[in-house]
Amino acid sequence: MNAVEDNVFRQSWQALGRKLKKPKAILCISAHWETRGVFVTGSERPETIHDFNGFPRALFEVRYPAPGSPELAHRVADLLDSVRVHVDPNRGLDHGAWGVLQPMFPEADVPVVQLSLSVLQPGAWHYDLAKALSPLRDEEVLIVASGNIVHNLRMFRFNDPVTYDWAQRFDEDVAEHIATGHHEGLLGYETLGTDALLAIPTPEHYLPLLYVLALQREDDPVEFFNEQVISSISMRSVVIGHA
Repeated sequence: MNAVEDNVFRQSWQALGRKLKKPKAILCISAHWETRGVFVTGSERPETIHDFNGFPRALFEVRYPAPGSPELAHRVADLLDSVRVHVDPNRGLDHGAWGVLQPMFPEADVPVVQLSLSVLQPGAWHYDLAKALSPLRDEEVLIVASGNIVHNLRMFRFNDPVTYDWAQRFDEDVAEHIATGHHEGLLGYETLGTDALLAIPTPEHYLPLLYVLALQREDDPVEFFNEQVISSISMRSVVIGHA
């Protein structure tokens, strides 16, 4: 609902979009495209995917008609030469992508390509793979990771937003690792204890974070916003690098 409600999260993404230099293209890693193997979207006109049920009609009416970029898709495939990358000519943009990009770039005039999450691989593999994408930072490609540090829907209390202690602790622990550049402790999240297992019952919402952390350079500033933890979901967002 953050995609259509005028709430603090949407407002902060709007503010970020105004702050950032307009990129030539966007590469998005979303929690909502899990595949066996590595895929990128290769459509020139990716459709808006409504990959959810049970929400108000207004959410299903959202369209984000940003162009795709087959050129960027093939550039990503070339950079990730340690694996076979499949270019999917039909895949559109899921809500993990357009739900964030629509507030940031409402005119939908920046080409967008999505990179999938290989469900067969551990966190360290994703982190190492992402390092090969580093040249994109010098090619004016904005890399956006869309997920959540804490994402436990089963324990989410819709009528009681009070934060679980374990959710707050884990969110703050991860933030400290990010702020200090200590990424190694975030890769094997399965070994981080009970808080981590509660925060990350399944890995897909956590893994996108590793893609941007892998591209952090020594002199990059780190800025947090949306630092709220609501029940069992963390909305913390992070900008790495110079706007």
